[in-house]
Amino acid sequence: MTKLLSMRERYRFTWKDLGDIEQGRPHLGSLLPVVVYRLMQYTMKEVLEAEFGPEKTGRIFVEAGRRAGEEFCKNLLDPSLKPDAFLAQLQSKLKELSIGILRLERVDLENMELFLNVSEDLDCSGLPCTNEVVCQYDEGFIAGVFEAYTGHPFVAKEIDCWASGDRVCRFRVKKKR
Repeated sequence: MTKLLSMRERYRFTWKDLGDIEQGRPHLGSLLPVVVYRLMQYTMKEVLEAEFGPEKTGRIFVEAGRRAGEEFCKNLLDPSLKPDAFLAQLQSKLKELSIGILRLERVDLENMELFLNVSEDLDCSGLPCTNEVVCQYDEGFIAGVFEAYTGHPFVAKEIDCWASGDRVCRFRVKKKR
């Protein structure tokens, strides 16, 4: 963070808060195993659920994902691209960063609705089956990307998930009305 915050100031993420990874990790670099990411995510989820309950924790994960998606789009994608080029760039960047392999099932630009799936998803691929969808962070992330791209609010809802017994995470993404 660029400055120390007092207890009264509200932290607001900026891309600069990620720091200079190349300078700070000259030997270890920017990559880490998925298990480390999931260790942080799922222990944080446990603590938040104990404090706030599962519903509020889910909303927190969605909102955190939304902020991440907005910043991801603004800093790593080109929001000036036409939709086809933007979607291709999004697919490429998600794969390049090992977040997942995005496949577009249906894109309805007129109604601003998409059905997409993500295989090898960072958050859940390989988890045991719990018969529930668990990718609330991804829901927010996807909505945030499309909000930053279009300037309109979006909602993404996970329909299928590895943890619910499927082999891909499937999302319905729609502009809020």
